[in-house]
Amino acid sequence: MDNNFFEALAALGTENSVDVDILVEKVKTAMLKAARKAYPDCEENITIDIDPSTKKFEMYIRQTIVDDEPIDENEINIAAARNIDPNAMVGGTVQKRLNIDKFGRAAALSAKQSIKGDLRDINRARILEKFEDKEFECITCQVSQVEAGGTATLIYDNTEIYLFRKEQIPGEVLKEGQMVKVYVTAIANKQKKPVIKISRVRKELVKRLFEMTVPEIYDGIVEIKAISREAGSRTKIAVWSNDPNVDAVGACIGPKRSRISAIVAELSGEKIDIIPYSEKPEEFIAKALAPATVLRVDILTNEEKDRTCSIVVPNHQLSLAIGNRGQNAKLAAKLTGFKIDIKPEFEIVANEATGELVSDAETTDTVNTDNIADEDKALENAAEETIQESADELSMLDGETSDYIDFDNAYDSDEE
Repeated sequence: MDNNFFEALAALGTENSVDVDILVEKVKTAMLKAARKAYPDCEENITIDIDPSTKKFEMYIRQTIVDDEPIDENEINIAAARNIDPNAMVGGTVQKRLNIDKFGRAAALSAKQSIKGDLRDINRARILEKFEDKEFECITCQVSQVEAGGTATLIYDNTEIYLFRKEQIPGEVLKEGQMVKVYVTAIANKQKKPVIKISRVRKELVKRLFEMTVPEIYDGIVEIKAISREAGSRTKIAVWSNDPNVDAVGACIGPKRSRISAIVAELSGEKIDIIPYSEKPEEFIAKALAPATVLRVDILTNEEKDRTCSIVVPNHQLSLAIGNRGQNAKLAAKLTGFKIDIKPEFEIVANEATGELVSDAETTDTVNTDNIADEDKALENAAEETIQESADELSMLDGETSDYIDFDNAYDSDEE
């Protein structure tokens, strides 16, 4: 066998991250099957010798020496045997070297398919061993290629995995060589060819990042109670301290905001609101609507499958409470588990006789988080116009402040 075989064997091992010795055993098994097809009567007498160090690849049939005509390939006449071994004796055995070319195309193809099947099994076992304990965890990968359609090929421990466009953070541009953290959502098709599914848009990624960055969370002192996320835009995370001497929000922010800044950078600038969790629904809901100030929370129903509440906010903070396209209200609803109706403090109406704007009692118009996406734009515009026109009449509303944690100037001035 020429050196090309052993060079190909070494390349195959490198490509599949398989030890050459393992491949040699697989090749032996495959070639033995092929040889037995070519010599069906000699199944038990065929041996194979492959040694990569000496570049030796030989196959033999062990033949019994007879003094008459051989019955089949398992026997050899004494005269022919002495051509192989001058000391051969009748009743003894000799090793006859086989011509590998005699196997033919069908036998070679069978050997090739057998080796491919063995490699698939090896790769399957290797991938499962490498990723089975990484399921539902965060791993760090390197971007090796980004296709035109957006799908990125990542490398983790010499294994390629694919981050599809829909699982990438909206607006994020991945670059070759970049190190990114991803969340392993599942390992599919474990029985055949395992597929590692990863994501950067799941809220679980944010949870794992906080666990990795904040020692108090890893140690169980600070607990993450709930997370709601709109990837690429904003995340709200509710935290609770099991130690009265530890501030849960402060622990997540870190000294000089180092911890929260690291997480925000990993998420490509995504804004993060850290909300102090409360076992009192009214208090928790009010904090969840940050950066808006909540004047009053009324719990309407608090059953497991039907939780609704009504929120009253200052008129000038109505659009802030709702958020762009209802984002702030929807995230607060997901965080708390309540359907939220948001009401402004006063309704501004026109006096039919004078045409002047006057303040009325609390409005009955509500903003419901179930259909907020369709209604919030019109409501925001209307609220902003009427508040601007009645600024003098409603001067008592000026100076209201909002109770929230502002990390990297998260809330744009135009939003307020």
